[in-house]
Order: sequence, then structure tokens, then C-alpha cells
Amino acid sequence: MSTPRWHGHAMKSTAALVGCTALVLSLTAATAEARPGHHHPRDTARQTLPANDGWASHGTGTTGGAAADAERVYTVSTWAEFKAALAAEGTAPRIIKVKGTVDAVSEGCEAFAAPGYDFDAYLEKYSPENWGMETDLSAEPDDSPEGLRRASAAQQDRSIKANVPSHTTIIGVGRGAALKGASLQIKDVDNVIVRNLTFESPVDCFPQWDPTDGDRGNWNSEYDSAVVYGSTHVWLDHNTFTDGEHPDSAAPTYFGMLYQQHDGQLDIVKGADYVTASWNVFTEHDKTILIGNSDSESTAAVDRGHLKATFHHNLFKNLVERAPRVRFGQVDVYNNHFVASDDYAYSFGVGKESAIVAEHNAFTLPAGVSPAQVLKRWNDSPLSAAHNRVNGRTVDLIAAHNAGNPDAVLRSGAGWTPTLRTKVLPSRAVPFVVDHGAGAGRLR
Repeated sequence: MSTPRWHGHAMKSTAALVGCTALVLSLTAATAEARPGHHHPRDTARQTLPANDGWASHGTGTTGGAAADAERVYTVSTWAEFKAALAAEGTAPRIIKVKGTVDAVSEGCEAFAAPGYDFDAYLEKYSPENWGMETDLSAEPDDSPEGLRRASAAQQDRSIKANVPSHTTIIGVGRGAALKGASLQIKDVDNVIVRNLTFESPVDCFPQWDPTDGDRGNWNSEYDSAVVYGSTHVWLDHNTFTDGEHPDSAAPTYFGMLYQQHDGQLDIVKGADYVTASWNVFTEHDKTILIGNSDSESTAAVDRGHLKATFHHNLFKNLVERAPRVRFGQVDVYNNHFVASDDYAYSFGVGKESAIVAEHNAFTLPAGVSPAQVLKRWNDSPLSAAHNRVNGRTVDLIAAHNAGNPDAVLRSGAGWTPTLRTKVLPSRAVPFVVDHGAGAGRLR
């Protein structure tokens, strides 16, 4: 059996130094003031989302497991302990403290493979030369290479997904807490806090080949690092989302296509509502954040009027796309820093009935990448995008997009004004504040 593997000069100088020092001190103070939870209890595990801090503060607010009794506070260091803490009976608040790296795939992909599964046999049978490009694999029987792949994938699915109950806080201990290869399922629940964790993206051990996907076929993978599915009042704060040891750049190609083993880092779907993502780092990934997963009318019936989310003081670094891509939701994106690399496609995906407000953000783009790429029109949905800076200069992102994409113009005016915001920094201050305050291990 084989399984796939990841292959007065003095006076002027003094004055300048004083000025620089004053700027650093003022921005450092701004960092501390803007950080959510700063005036809450010193036990970070019992901190709650401050008032007016994004959509997750709407209505009842978000307290997670802050009120947990002592016997409902768990410290875990293995995947089995983590899942057991989540499964503990009762609906009373709980706090789960993650210590060190909790690895959901510690035994490797081989542990999930069904008897008889052989990746080399899979490649041989479904190669374009043998199988062609006209028929997908959905009708393949259970004893076929595709059937055995499905069985293997089902075992991985059962193992690496972890369902989070209502009234839960999950928080990393110290600077080295991580969930590796796990998919956190925040599904049909209310009142959840996730903080101070590094999420190393789960690797799909058994991607499916679909020869009918696009002109050349494609490898399709499962598992997001975190999914907010039909849930309300969720706060994700001071986390780092990364591909870690398994970047796409290290993945092989089969049938001429990248053997893609990653899905998203964060999805907010299926009528989820009232989500705040603050002070996180999203890095080294392709399809990063999806809000609303389909344009279909059946999906619209669930999502329309929901998917309200706030993103503030996050660092989006070396991503390809979807930061975020939005359908239907009222999404407020302010005071974030976007640092692009050469394979950058876009940041904000403007999708069906979306209402994005993107203000006071900073973008650092490499030479050759135009501000016209920041926005991507998937649908004719108006948005608001004021007071944003690109490489240190104020840029009208909608005008830049329209000038570079005259056949797919965007309209200005999202139709709503965000009111649930913490202190809004001027966009010129955002790179320093966010770069020095965002991510796991920087929670105060």
C-alpha cells in the first residue's frame, strides 16, 4: 500500500530621532489601547469580547466559557484529550486550555488508509490517458481505487474534525500552543471564543481527482482549519493560521495539476451570524476565507440576511486570494494590513448580494502588482472602500479597480454604516500596530 506524500546636522539628527521616538511610542500606545480584552480580567481564559467590538458583540455579546466552574476547565495536550474535553456532557460553560502542539494526525496519513488503498493504482487508473477527461469518478464502485479513496477520506474526516459546543472558550497557553492538522467545527452553536492558537492547516491525505473540473481537470481537497457553520456569536482572536510544514509550494503535480491538499483557513457559511475576527495572522495560503459558499437559491434562502462578520487588526500575509471572498453578508473590514507576494490574485472578493465595507486598511504590494487587483468582482454588488492606503499612499480602491477592469466595474456604496467598532486607527498607523500585535503568542 502506498499513500501520497509531500514531496546643524547634529541638531537635525536629534530632532529627527525625537520625532521617530514619539511616533513609535504613540503607535505602541495605540496598539495597547486597540487590543480587545485589554481592560478585562487578567485570566485571559475568562476574558469576554468587549462591547461594540464587531458583529460578535451584537445583542447578547460573546462570553464563551468565561463563567465556567472549576470542574469545567480542562487543560489538554493531546488530540484525544482535546476531543474528550469538547465532548464532556452538559451545556454549562467550559474552558479548554491547549498546552503545546496538539496533533490530530500524529500517526500520519497511513493511519486513515482503507485496506487495499494504493495511490499509485489510483494514478494509473484515472490518468487522462487511461480514463479520459469526460467523466467524473462519482459512479465508481466501492472496491475501485476511487471507492477505496472515499473510504479512506471518510476515516480521516471522522478523526480530524472536532465539534465545538456552545458556551465554550478554547485558548492556547503561552506562546507555543497549536492545533495541527485539525478542522475545528463550530457548527449550529452559539457563544464561542477561540484565542491564542496557531492553526496549521489540515492536509487532505486523499484529494479527489475530477477530470471534468475546468479545462484540465483538478484535484479537490477538504478540511478548513476552522468552520463557522450556522453558528452565532463567535470571536476568533490572536490566532495564527498557516500552512506550516506543508506549503503548496512543496506539493507535487499529478496529471499536470497541483496536487492540492488544502482547503480554506476560515469559512463562515450556512447562515452563520455575528462573527468577529480580530488580531489574527492569516499567512501562506491560497483560498483563505470564504463567507457564503454558494450562489444557489437554496443557499441564498439560508444565508440572506445573515453572515454578518467583522475583521479588524488582522495581518493577511503572502496569501493568494479570499481575504475574504463574500456572498450575502454585511462584512466590515477595517484596520487590517495586507502584505502581498508575487502570486497575489486579490484580497476582497465581491460576490452575490455582498455588502462589504473596507475602510482604514493598509496594503503592501510588491512591484508589478497593481492596486486594481485588491478587489475582485464576482457579482455586481456595491461596496464601500474609503481611507485605504497602498504602499504608503491613499488609494481609491474602487476607482483603481474600475480603471484596470473597465469591463467589470464595481459600484460604490454598501448601503450600511458599521457602528460596532473599537478605536479606528488611521490607515498610516496600521502596518506598525498590526505587525507588532497580531497573531498567536501576542495575547495580553
